[in-house]
Amino acid sequence: MKLTICELSYLNELITSCVNTITCMSLFKNQVTDEELKGLLTNHFPIHVEDYNRKVEFVKDVETATGKLNVPELNTSIFSENVCNSKNATPVTVNTNVTKLTDREIALSYFLTLKRAGKEYAIASMEATNPTLRQFLKDAYTMSCNHSYEVYEWMAKNNYYPIVLATGEQVGNISSIYNTISL
Repeated sequence: MKLTICELSYLNELITSCVNTITCMSLFKNQVTDEELKGLLTNHFPIHVEDYNRKVEFVKDVETATGKLNVPELNTSIFSENVCNSKNATPVTVNTNVTKLTDREIALSYFLTLKRAGKEYAIASMEATNPTLRQFLKDAYTMSCNHSYEVYEWMAKNNYYPIVLATGEQVGNISSIYNTISL
């Protein structure tokens, strides 16, 4: 089965995105000072390289591309309602003269990259007609989701990404609109 023009277009965009991600991660690994964040970047890096290589295989020869991606398990370690909220979040100071990134800037850049890539993988997977490519894109989406959650946890733990929990009243207002269906 050959690639459709739509699949080729998505793959081209996703490969370009991988080039950016891998390049930025290489810089980030050399600038990061927090050992936990460095560990996340170091552990995630080879999976992003594998992701890039699989996409290149699809473009070069879709017939022989395996599309198998090592999808990491979701590693949740620190989430709790008390981790970070808007009351203790560290204020942001925008750096308009960057010569070296802070760990917060590194984490935020990587986090936003993962979120954007995840959206692109989700859209591309729904457009894919090749079953092997479709499964690969779904796996890549899961990889982005899992990696972004780990980075999110690091940011929340360090008070860089506030969590604002819904109040009971807010949940009650929304939940009162809907009822379950019995078949």
